Parts: sequence; structure tokens; C-alpha cells
Amino acid sequence: MDGGSGDDHDPTTAAGDKPPRKKRYHRHTPQQIQELEALFKECPHPDEKQRLELSKRLCLETRQVKFWFQNRRTQMKTQLERHENSLLRQENDKLRAENMSIRDAMRNPICTSCGGPAIIGDMSLEEQHLRIENARLKDELDRVCALAGKFLGRPITGPPLPNSSLELGVGTNGTFGTTMATTTTLPLGHDALPTMVVPSNRPATTLDRSMFLELALAAMDELVKMAQTDEPLWIKNIEGGREMLNHDEYLRTFTPCIGLKPNGFVTEASRETGVVIINSLALVETLMDSNRWAEMFHCMIARTSTTDVISNGMGGTRNGALQLMNAELQILSPLVPVREVSFLRFCKQHAEGVWAVVDVSIDTIKESTTFVTCRRLPSGCVVQDMPNGYSKVICVEHAEYDESQVHQLYRPLLSSGMGFGAQRWVATLQRQCECLAILMSSTVPTRDHTAITASGRRSMLKLAQRMTDNFCAGVCASTVHKWNKPNAGNVDEDVRVMTRKSIDDPGEPPGIVLSAATSVWLPVSPQRLFDFLRDERLRSEWDILSNGGPMQEMAHIAKGQDHGNCVSLLRASAMNANQSSMLILQETCIDAAGSLVVYAPVDIPAMHVVMNGGDSAYVALLPSGFAIVPDGPGSHGPISNGHVNGNTGGGSSRVGGSLLTVAFQILVNSLPTAKLTVESVETVNNLISCTVQKIKAALQCES
Repeated sequence: MDGGSGDDHDPTTAAGDKPPRKKRYHRHTPQQIQELEALFKECPHPDEKQRLELSKRLCLETRQVKFWFQNRRTQMKTQLERHENSLLRQENDKLRAENMSIRDAMRNPICTSCGGPAIIGDMSLEEQHLRIENARLKDELDRVCALAGKFLGRPITGPPLPNSSLELGVGTNGTFGTTMATTTTLPLGHDALPTMVVPSNRPATTLDRSMFLELALAAMDELVKMAQTDEPLWIKNIEGGREMLNHDEYLRTFTPCIGLKPNGFVTEASRETGVVIINSLALVETLMDSNRWAEMFHCMIARTSTTDVISNGMGGTRNGALQLMNAELQILSPLVPVREVSFLRFCKQHAEGVWAVVDVSIDTIKESTTFVTCRRLPSGCVVQDMPNGYSKVICVEHAEYDESQVHQLYRPLLSSGMGFGAQRWVATLQRQCECLAILMSSTVPTRDHTAITASGRRSMLKLAQRMTDNFCAGVCASTVHKWNKPNAGNVDEDVRVMTRKSIDDPGEPPGIVLSAATSVWLPVSPQRLFDFLRDERLRSEWDILSNGGPMQEMAHIAKGQDHGNCVSLLRASAMNANQSSMLILQETCIDAAGSLVVYAPVDIPAMHVVMNGGDSAYVALLPSGFAIVPDGPGSHGPISNGHVNGNTGGGSSRVGGSLLTVAFQILVNSLPTAKLTVESVETVNNLISCTVQKIKAALQCES
């Protein structure tokens, strides 16, 4: 397999003249083999376009490239199967040896007291335990082989053990495969079986891992069926056109793989289909890497980590990858608690260019040290490649959670699946992938200011992402920062005030940082509210930093086709000659699920360095801003007692509105050791209340 590829027989040789010549083999050069191997590691199944480009670059025929990849895949599969057989053979040989030794001991039992022959009834208790343990081991091996067979898509069996009277009615695996039938064949990976088949003195975690794999296979089966099945499992919502899960049909179709719903929990379920400008392999790699996953969905994921990798995948791909993860999922409002979930993530290739990634909570398998407020039922996405580098994504989100911790304003949004649901994941993915495509393009959008260099654009975008990440962490008070709740000052009921110390962070000014956030309902559409808040010409109507006048846009970097997705640098006009002008960095983004307006005052000399491509990590800023989401179907806004109006049958029409979150982070003292004063807390509380009132007045909303 040095890269040889054969040609057909010479067509000029007649049938009866002389024996046909053997096939002529062409040895590829080391450089060609190196290029082929490099592409094979990234993509074992290149499409026709990739093969054509590679053949031109290596001066080979496309047929030679195609045959080389076929041979290389066959070689890889053979090596892995040989490895699999060797592991199974070793384990079975060991079990057979143990079995035979016990059989020999049973044929000639010896009395431990006198050393003479003993009858079976006088067998020692230790030998009886060995007999039972051997039967258990065989049962465990059968179970693991059946589980591996489901995982690999083909039966896994070892050499039969000798017939013996010691086989005490061990269980069979005949019923195992009926509940988790998979649809495709998976090649064996380097660490697929070694994590399951272990010696008799296996560590306790091995049984956990086999249970994890069993749960992952059941979850994958459920996800694929939920993604592909329409009515009666999914029903169209008349009001918004979204799909709703028919819970009765769900319970008839599926057996709960993580147990029954806890008392007091409610269910949310949603499904969304979208076309995304990313290929399936790149998207799968993003989902299976916790850091890249958090970066792609940075407004939705406060924090995530991979706690255990059970399988890295097979054949150099993510096919069969299984890992244990923790995540904090967030809605940008202080009225909705962060969802902390611990779950399995399993990736599987179902066909050429078709992948699925499923998540499922492990609370029923692994004991949790904290009280569980949310469970993730089989959720994830099915990704199918489309032409021109696009993918079709079918996303399913299904969860059970404790609704009592959610404020009344946000309950309609969450129960409809619009808060943490599939629509938000798909919309965010589309927006982020569109942004990446624009940034990777060599052409600069017409609205961008060409004075900014390519390196300057990258530095500004990196700074803007750090600003937005810090804003989200301040709104939800996630564990990204260590927040404390102050006891001083009079604060409105729905305003959450938190403090933290900023020490030795070059990206923030040192001292005591105070964060204040609140959420309100406004009877205006999310689009109108977003357009008002992002317009620099109207900023003076709500922002005290604007010095009472309009702001001027100094720089603009587009992040999507929608003009609302961009990063801007704004300058406030000075009111008099003694007052210096100020720069404000602002990022705005909008998609079908909601929108953001985040901004922070920045130092003018520091921004000159950034715009020339300098390191943005040393630009100190504290962000403030707004998060906007629809108020959810069935919501008519709050009434006097703070609860939400719904459709009570009184004939009231639907009042479309928005849920607006306002948040500020302010440096109240430049000394980290200083104590927080009552005046500082009340000042920030008054600032946030005044800002909300100004927005209501500008949009002519009732107070």
C-alpha cells in the first residue's frame, strides 16, 4: 500500500497469441503519497470535486486517486478488524482458561480439611463463588459483544466455550438488539472495544461506560426517528407555523430512555429545519469540540467542558465518538436561571455526507452532587451535505425543567420552545456561519470602511466578541466570573445587582465592578425595538453617554447580509471645547430568535492600535447593552399583579410584544479592596430605571 494503482490489461493483446501481460502498477512518488495521506486524514471519503482538484495538483488521473482512496480505506478497515479480533481472542482465551481450570478442579475435588477426595456437596464456599463468578463473566462477555454489535452494525462473537456443567443458565442477548436497532454499519475504532471488554477485575467505571454506550445508542435511535417523522408525532402550530410535539403520540412511540418525568417538571419540545453555509464534517467537528461549540453559540452557552472521552471516533473521523460533557445554557435575562446540564454527546455517520449528533442527560445513570433542575431528553441534529458547501440541518430540542424557578414573563417563551429550542440553535448557527463565510471572503462588503486593514478587522472583531461574551456573563451571572450579591442599597424588585473584583485582568479596568440587569415587557415588535436601539442617530434619546447629541459612525464591519449584524465604532460629539470626544465600540446582531445590542466606551489610543492590527487583549472595557426576544405565543404582557395575561377566552386579540433585557457593568471603585457603598448601588439602580423609562417614552409605551 505504498500508493500503487493498477491499469487494465493491454487491449492490443489478442486472445490466442500469447498469455496476457500482468497489470502494470504505477508507484506514486513520496510527495504524492504525502499529499494523499494528508487529505485522507481530513476526509477519508472525498467527493468528485476534491478528487478532481487533487488529481490535477498531483498530476494523476482521477481514476488513480479514486482507487488509492478505496485501497486506503480497505487497508484501514482490515487493520482495525485485525485489532478487534486480537482483543476478543485474548479475552476469550482468558475466560476459557479460567473455565477449564475450574472444571479440572471440579472433576477431582479435594477436601480442604483432610486432603482426601470430596464430593460435590462438600465443595468449599470459595469454589462455589468462583463457579458463580465465572458464569457472570460469561454473561458479561455476551452482553458486551451484543452491545458492540449494535455499536458496529454487525454481530460480534468469540469462539464458543466448551460445554460444561458450570454454565449456570447464563443470559442470552436475543432480546438486546430489538430495542436499539441501528441503520448503518460503523467501522471499528481504536478505542471502541478496549473501553468495554476488560479483565475480570475491571474498574467500576467500565460498567458505567457500557451503560453510557447503551444509552447513547437508544438516544440516537430516538433522535433520528423524531427528525424524520412528521404527523402525527409533530403538529403544525396554527398561530406561528412552528411544529409542536404531540406528547401522547411520543409516549406511544418511544420508551423513555432516562426514566419518567420528575414531579413538578414541565416539558418543552421543538424541531427546526434550516440550510447552513457549512459542510457536515466541519459542523460535526465543531459540535464535538467543546471550545469550538461554545465559540459558535457564545450567546447561548455560558460555559462548557468535556469531562470524559469514552471514544474518539473511528478511522480518524468522529464516527462513533462518545463523550461526557457539562454545560451552562443561558437566556440573556436575570429572570431566567442558567440551565446546568450533564449529558452524553454521541456522533454517528449514517451514510455518505449524513451525520447525526445527539445529547442525552445522564442523571439516571450517574449520581449528581447538585439538585437537577433540567434534564435533556434525546436532542441534537441530523446534518446532510448539500451542493456548494451547504448543509441541511434538522434540529430537535427536547427537555424537562423546573418551571417554578422561571419568572412569569418568560414562561410562555420557554414553554413554546423558543427560549432554549431548536429555532434558536438553528438561527444562531446560520448567523454565525454566514459571518464566518463573509470574514473568510476576500471581498469586503460595500458598507465596510476600506480604511481598516484585514488584520485590523480581525482585531476589532476579536475585541467585540470578548465584549459580548463579558456582557452575557454579567447578565446571567454565570460561573464564568465569581459574582457576589450586595446587601446594601434599595434595589427594584426585578433588578438584579451583583458585584465582583477585577484583578490582574488586562482586558478590564481594575477595581470593583457592579453589574445591574433587569427585564421588562414592551408592547412593540422586536424588530422595531432593535432598530431603535442600534440607530446611532437616535442614541441620545436613551444614552447618557451620547452627550445629548447624535453619534457618528467612524468604522463599520459587516458580519452578515442583514445590516443589523455588524461591529461599529461610534464617536460622541463633544458638547464644548473643554470636553474630549469619546469612542464607543458596538456590536449588533439579529436573527429569527432574537437580537443583541452591546456597547462599551473604549480608549481612543488603544482603538488606533487595534484598528491597525494590534493585540486587542489589552484594551480595557466594561460592556453594557440590550437583549431582545419575542414575548412568546399566548403572552399579552404583564398586568398589575406582575403575572402574565393569557388567552382567557374573553375575546382579547393577540398583543405582539418584546421582552427587553437592560444590563450595565460599571466600575464603581478603582480599588479592588474597597467596600461597596449604598450610593453606588442606588446610582446604578437609578441608571437602569431611567434608561428603561427613556426607551418607553421614546417608543410611546405606557409606563
